[in-house]
Amino acid sequence: MSKTRIIEGKPARKTARAWLISRRKFLAGVLGMPAIIAGHAAGIEPGWLRVERIRLNPEAKFRFVHFTDVHHKGDTDLLERVVAKINEQEPDFVCFTGDLVEEAKFAAEALAIIGKINAPLYGIPGNHDFWADMDFDLAREGFAKTGGQWLMDQEQTICGGRIQLHGMSATAGVSFTPSAGKKNILLTHYPSSIDSIADARFDLILAGHSHGGQVRLPWYGALIVPFGVGEYQLGMYQTPAGPLYVNAGIGYFYVNIRFCCRPEITVFEI
Repeated sequence: MSKTRIIEGKPARKTARAWLISRRKFLAGVLGMPAIIAGHAAGIEPGWLRVERIRLNPEAKFRFVHFTDVHHKGDTDLLERVVAKINEQEPDFVCFTGDLVEEAKFAAEALAIIGKINAPLYGIPGNHDFWADMDFDLAREGFAKTGGQWLMDQEQTICGGRIQLHGMSATAGVSFTPSAGKKNILLTHYPSSIDSIADARFDLILAGHSHGGQVRLPWYGALIVPFGVGEYQLGMYQTPAGPLYVNAGIGYFYVNIRFCCRPEITVFEI
């Protein structure tokens, strides 16, 4: 009968080899982790669309979708998937909070795709739409075809008079007064613009612009955010002007990477 040989105080040769191999695998994994993270941030997460759902009150009457910061540069596949996902939610209306394009030459294509949304689409421009010298008449026409409206410092009553939309055009100096007896939703591109709101409170404020920082670290947040964001990087904030939701956006600016900050559409019930 064979016996297992045990040498006290010393690992058997086979055990030592196994430990050495395991250590090599561990070191290889650690050294390869940056490459894995980079591959995820550049190759997976930018196209990994997330649907966030927020119910604002238990007796909600309407469902709508918020999306923002498309920064369309010809990636029709991503935008088509966004529109399909929006339509899956069967919203009563849809809100867009700016930065449709970075170059005016992509505006017609972007508007043709989001024109397939099966609900009235209401939206405002962002700073990149201004910088691109985008044809806002084209935007007005495209949004109107959905039954919605391109809002340039304008208000619109929808849903049978139950909801009032207030659309800021990404410029300073405009103010709105919430309408009594209605749910008042403010659309703004810059999250920090709410800091200038005095003596007014909205039922919901929607913003974009931040992209959530695109790259976020757990327990820390965004590594960097653009101007006009302030403390409002991503998600829901309770502010004196009302609850503010900052959407992570769809597209990218400068570098097409995302980490812990997937592109999103947000479904609200109000």
